[in-house]
Amino acid sequence: MISDETRTVMEQARVIYERLRETLESEHRNKFVAIEPLSGDYFVADTLNAAVRAARSAHPARLSHTIRIGHEAVFHIGLMAQ
Repeated sequence: MISDETRTVMEQARVIYERLRETLESEHRNKFVAIEPLSGDYFVADTLNAAVRAARSAHPARLSHTIRIGHEAVFHIGLMAQ
């Protein structure tokens, strides 16, 4: 179950991502962006962990939301049929 606070952070971060979408997807596709919505700060990194660490370093007491740039989901888990 997702808390109301987490849901709000996710929704606000998505709004910010939409404003940045063109730039992020043209310059940083397949990387990760952690967005801290209260400040509007965002942190682009090659890995999920690095993006989260950067956001927590800058805003240790706040939640951020991480998105894989240019994708609907952060990870894809699936099976290959043989």
